[in-house]
Amino acid sequence: MKYKLSRHARLEMERRGISLDLLEQLLQNPQQIVAETRGKKAYQSIIDFGSGKRFLVRAIVADENDPPVVITVYRTSKIHKYWRMP
Repeated sequence: MKYKLSRHARLEMERRGISLDLLEQLLQNPQQIVAETRGKKAYQSIIDFGSGKRFLVRAIVADENDPPVVITVYRTSKIHKYWRMP
């Protein structure tokens, strides 16, 4: 997926220790794509960062732009809050 990375997303990835490789994997093969407010989408996957604890990594993307813009990226332990059951 071709995309543009916002300045905010770049800064937050660095601050949160999320690599560009991980973001690219998430955007290419998300476990879920969830509709968010104002037409945005959350690309998300559950990831084990090696500590044995699983986190949900979410990339909030404005798909209506060409190319799509990654607005922010974060990880959370609150999987149940964001995960959608089919």
